[in-house]
Amino acid sequence: MTLRQRTITTPFELEGYGLHTGLRVRASVRPGKDDSGIRFRRVDLEGRPEIAATTDTVHSVEWETALADGRAIVRTVEHVLAAAHGLSLDNLVIDLDGPEVPALDGSAALWGEGLLAAGIVEQEARARRLTIKSPMHVESGTARYDVLPYAGYRISGGIDFEHPAIGRQFVAAEVAPDVFHAELAPARTFGLASWKTDLQERGLALGATTQNTVALSDERLEDGCALRYPDEFVRHKLLDVIGDLALVGARLRCHIIADRPGHRGNVAMARRMRAKLKGEEGLDLDIDRIMESLPHRYPMLLVDRVLDVDEGHRIVGLKNVTINEPFFTGHFPRHPIMPGVLIVEALAQCGGLLMMNDVEHPEEKVVYFMSLDDVKFRRPVTPGDQLRLEVELLQLRGRVCKLKGVALVEGKVAAEATMLAQIADR
Repeated sequence: MTLRQRTITTPFELEGYGLHTGLRVRASVRPGKDDSGIRFRRVDLEGRPEIAATTDTVHSVEWETALADGRAIVRTVEHVLAAAHGLSLDNLVIDLDGPEVPALDGSAALWGEGLLAAGIVEQEARARRLTIKSPMHVESGTARYDVLPYAGYRISGGIDFEHPAIGRQFVAAEVAPDVFHAELAPARTFGLASWKTDLQERGLALGATTQNTVALSDERLEDGCALRYPDEFVRHKLLDVIGDLALVGARLRCHIIADRPGHRGNVAMARRMRAKLKGEEGLDLDIDRIMESLPHRYPMLLVDRVLDVDEGHRIVGLKNVTINEPFFTGHFPRHPIMPGVLIVEALAQCGGLLMMNDVEHPEEKVVYFMSLDDVKFRRPVTPGDQLRLEVELLQLRGRVCKLKGVALVEGKVAAEATMLAQIADR
C-alpha cells in the first residue's frame, strides 16, 4: 500500500507567551500543499518570510531549537513539530505574529489536540520515508544515541539528573499517533529555580512560569506544581527528540535509543538521518552539487554521483569508467587500464566532498591533500568498470582530517589508501 502524505483539513489558532522571549504570539496553523513540508511564516515581518522546518535552517540549539532564514527567526519550534511528527503530518503552514512559538502549557498536548480537532486528511503525494537498515551511533557532549533497524517507529531513552525529584529515569514508547498523544505529548518542560537567574541574564526563560514549566527547587517540586506522570521529565526529553527529528523531513522507521538527550545531540542525529534520506533518494549530491563543492572539471572531475553521505563519518560515491576517458589514449592504449594515481585521486575527491558537506560556503573553500600512506593497488580497472568509492573519516582536528579510502569494482578491492587533507580558503 502506498503511504500518502497528510495534512489538516481546516485551520486553527492558538495564542500564548513564548517560553524564552516572554512575548505574546498568535499561531495560525493551516493545511500545507503536497511536498511542501512544515513551514513557519513570520507574518509580522515585511514580505512574510517563510522558514522551512529542516536541519538546513537550524539557527540555535541552546535550551531550545530555533530556525532561521536570513533575518527571520522562529524560536522554540520543538513542541509543535513534535505534535506534527508524532501524528504523522507531513505538510503544514504555521503563521506566527512574533519570533517564538507559544509555549502554551509547556508540552505538545494542546498542539496535538488542535491538530486532531482540525481533522487529518490524506493527500495525493507519496509520503517520504526513511528506513534505517543498519545501526547508527551519534555522540554529542554527554548525549548518546543509537538508531537501530525496526519495523515501526519506536523511541527509548534515559536521563540522569542529580536531583531528588528526578534522578535516573527511563521510558520507551511507540511513536504512533494514539500512543504519542496519550503518553508523550502531555509531558511538560521543566527547570530548576537555580537555573533561572543565569538563563534570564542570557535572554532565555523570560516567559517561564509555573503555567508552562514544571518548576523545581534544589530539593523538590515547587509549591503548586504536580506531575502528570511520575517520569514526566524523561518523557518530555523524548518529546523534544521527536520534535527535533521532524527536521529530517520524513516518516521514520527505526528504533531510537537516546541517553541524556539534548537539542544539540538531537539535531546532530537529525542531520545524519537527513543526509541518509537524501542519499537514498539520489538527491544528496548529483553532478551539479558535486561541481558546486569541488573545483575540478573535465577531464579531472572523477566523481559522477554520490550515493550516501553519513555526515562527518562516511561517503560513498561512483565513478563510471568508459573507453572515452582521455587517459586511455596514452596509458596502455592496446590494453587500457585506468592509472592507479587517478583511482586514488577519485577517492581523494570523494574525501573532499565528505569534508565540504558540513562546511559553510563551500564555494569559498578548497581541500588540499597533504600526504598518502598505505597505498595499495589490488586489481586493474578497465573500461566498463564502475568504481564504488568508499571513504571514511578516521580523525578530525580543526581543519585537518585523516581519511581511509577504498575503491571497489563488483565488490572487490581495486585500490585503497589512507589520506591526510586540510580545508583551506580559496
